[in-house]
Amino acid sequence: MTNMETERILFRPWRDDDAETLYRYASDPEVGPRAGWPPHKSVEESLEIIRTIFHSDHIWAIVLKNAGGDACVHSGEPIGCMGYMVHGESNINIGENDAEVGYWVARPYWNRGICSEALRLLIDYCFNVKGFHTLWADFFPDNPASGKVMEKCGFRDTGDINYCSRLQLGSNRPVKIMRLDNPRQT
Repeated sequence: MTNMETERILFRPWRDDDAETLYRYASDPEVGPRAGWPPHKSVEESLEIIRTIFHSDHIWAIVLKNAGGDACVHSGEPIGCMGYMVHGESNINIGENDAEVGYWVARPYWNRGICSEALRLLIDYCFNVKGFHTLWADFFPDNPASGKVMEKCGFRDTGDINYCSRLQLGSNRPVKIMRLDNPRQT
């Protein structure tokens, strides 16, 4: 992995010892359903998610580099998740040189610009390191904040609607599809 950090945050692989922290944030009923998954029910479930879903070379924990003064987090603890899916993994019909990005941030960190900062970091990595042609993203209309993050980072609404059969809480809920083209590919 190349250096994936900004002044405030860094991406790192998920670890088994993150399970308690993941459970603390992923058990919040306001977090998971906005992203299409049910709240976690136990630390063991969170550990299983880390070992199965998050154990990937393209899914990272979002970590604050300096948690100084922030009572909610200890330095080095994940406060969210950022990653991408390639052709064949995505809920969207994307091209072979494309990726779908996805993310979530724990509620104590909403409205601080962290999600936008993390998404910009991922966009830079996806375009400049991985060389993807187009990035895709989607959000549930009842989670407009996620769409605003995408717009701030340059994504535009395609006008298309999709259903996310791979998400536990997404198969019967429409999502709006967003797109961002790599300026080097146009």
